[in-house]
Order: sequence, then C-alpha cells, then structure tokens
Amino acid sequence: MNDNFNMLAKTMFGFEDILAKELLQLGAMDINKGVRSVSFVGDKGFMYKANLALRTAIKILKPIKTFRVFNEDDLYKQVYKLDWAALIPDNGTLAVDATVNSNQFKHSKFIALKTKDAIVDKIRDVRGNRPNIDLRYPSLKINVHIDKQVCTISLDTSGESLHQRGYKTATNIAPINEVLAAGLLLLSGWDGKSNFLDPMCGSGTILIEAAMIACNIPPNLMRKEFAFERWQDWDVDLFETIEESLLKKVRDFHYKLVGYDKSPSAIAKAKGNIANANLEEFITVEHEDFFKSEKNTQGPLHMLFNPPYGERLSIEMESFYAAIGDTLKKSYTNTDAWFITSNLDALKHVGLRPSRKIKVFNAKLESRLVNYKIYEGSKKAKYQD
Repeated sequence: MNDNFNMLAKTMFGFEDILAKELLQLGAMDINKGVRSVSFVGDKGFMYKANLALRTAIKILKPIKTFRVFNEDDLYKQVYKLDWAALIPDNGTLAVDATVNSNQFKHSKFIALKTKDAIVDKIRDVRGNRPNIDLRYPSLKINVHIDKQVCTISLDTSGESLHQRGYKTATNIAPINEVLAAGLLLLSGWDGKSNFLDPMCGSGTILIEAAMIACNIPPNLMRKEFAFERWQDWDVDLFETIEESLLKKVRDFHYKLVGYDKSPSAIAKAKGNIANANLEEFITVEHEDFFKSEKNTQGPLHMLFNPPYGERLSIEMESFYAAIGDTLKKSYTNTDAWFITSNLDALKHVGLRPSRKIKVFNAKLESRLVNYKIYEGSKKAKYQD
C-alpha cells in the first residue's frame, strides 16, 4: 500500500535551491523547484519531519484537489464536491486563506469567502449544522491558490508560519525573520566548521539559527503547535518517533559562536532569546562596537550580519557602510564576511569588491546578500601560494 502523497513547501524568493537541497537530505522524493516553492512526495511521517526540520520553509501544504475555474460559481461547485465531512470533525472549525495570480480573479479575500461558503454549505447539507470559523486555531486550515485558471485546494499542515520557531520573545526595531536568517546562513555556506561572528547581532536570531545549523538541531522543536495536530488522523506516537530520530542526529560544535552589539538592550534581548533556545553553551554575546573591534580568534572566521539599511534607523548610511569596509579590511583578515542590505547605494561605499551578490528579499525589500573575502596579505599573494 502506497501511503505517499504530494506536498508543497513554500519559501522566500531565492531560497528554492537550498530548500530543495534540504528536502533531498531529509529523504523527500520527486522534488521539483517552483517560484518561492518546492514540491515533493512523502508520507505522513515525512510531513511531520518536514515541519520539524526544514529551516527555509515557511509552510508545508498538502494539495488535495486541482481543477480549472472560469468564474466564482465554478469555484463554489468544485469545492462543494469534496468530502469535507471526512476532514472536519463534528463541532470542528475551519479557516480559509487564498492567494490569487489571475486576470479573471482579482480579490483573494472574496475567493477565500466563496471557498468557505462552499465548505460550510456542504457540511450543513451532510450533517445538518454549519462549522464555525476560527481564524486562530481552526480544526482545519485550508489554502486556495489560483494561478490564471488553475485552482489548487490544499490543507495547511503547518498553521502559523514556520519562521515562528518559538524561541524569540524579545526583538529590536528591525528584527530579521528566522527563515530568512537560516536561508542566508545556508547561502553563505555556513556549515559549523569554523568560528562564527555576527558583529551587529540585535536580538540574536542569526546566532541562534547558526548554532542550530552547526549542531544539526531541528529548528522547530520549540513550536507550541502545528496545524496537523488538530487533524482527525493525528498520530502522536508517530510524531514522537520522528522527533526522537531527528534528535539522534544532533552533533557537537567545537568552535566559537560570538555576537556583538553596541546596544545594551539588544544584548539583553539576545541573551534572553538564546536562553529560550537552550543554546547558551554554544553562543556568547558581548557589548561591543564592531567598528572598534578586531578579530580575536585563530584560523578562518565566518561572519554574517544584518546591518541597518536606513529604512527604520536614522544613520548616515554612506559613512556607515564605508566604516564596514574599513573595519573588515584593517581588523578581520582570514574572514569570509557576508551581510544583507537593501540599500544598494550605500553598498557602493564599502570600498571592497564583493566576491558574490545574491538577490534576496527581506520582507518586501529587494536586497542583496553580499560576500567579501578578506585574505591574509593581498588577494594576489593568496593565489601565488
């Protein structure tokens, strides 16, 4: 008996390749990259595993029906045909969200409303009562996706976005999303095999994600709940078996993970979040101004940070970014330095030639993940060795 089914992992722009690699390493089948998504095949246990272990997924959807639609009545009729009573228990609740990319269908909220009407009408006709709507903790969360005239109805297996890991209780003015932090780390090639520094660590998100990657700790162990826990076929024993198998793959980390910030309140928040994540033994945070610091570890250093872009913090950006370049050049030899910014004008003032520029998005801000390799001696000498 084949218990496998299709699933879709949603992600951020530019993370499709690394999400596909994560899925391959976890053991997914039939992996296919889309735009901001990767489809794959697995069974119920793999659905649990994907939610627990994927670092760059925002949601895991389980498509249950795909059909063509030409108007709202088509949508209603096709949704009504499905056996919703088998999916939503007596006295159960539901929530519907929709995304639309179509000239025919303009309003995602209306599509969600039409879908909801079809579902509750079907259950009323079968059972004699209509299920209630619960936007926060529904028994079943349904996703509608319309691309041109192709509509896919999916069950949302995750619930709240998977970036909500559960460890972050305090944030600063411009916090970085946990999935974005993990994706940037993986794009930068971080593998836990050197010392690591986040010189502008804020509330500690990049440090925490770096530690979890280094130690191979599943990122979503601390989440309070996944949507599939309210499904009728929820198998707590299987879930705990998957959880235990992932925990057996946790590994030691033998280098230093350090964060700097010149704000005492940021340091306090970072320490609190690191404690919540139970990672104090791996991460040290220090009240330090990066521009007055210098590299204090032997061997290669991996650096990743999220400096201000000028969007929410009032700073003279050109001189700030020039100071980043000067500090890297003078004080951080043998460092693989990466940072993300949406301020492409200020980036020109770093004064170093980037080895790589990768287009990514921080929320709706088009940004670049840039890499500067700071060699010991000149770059020319490096290639003459």
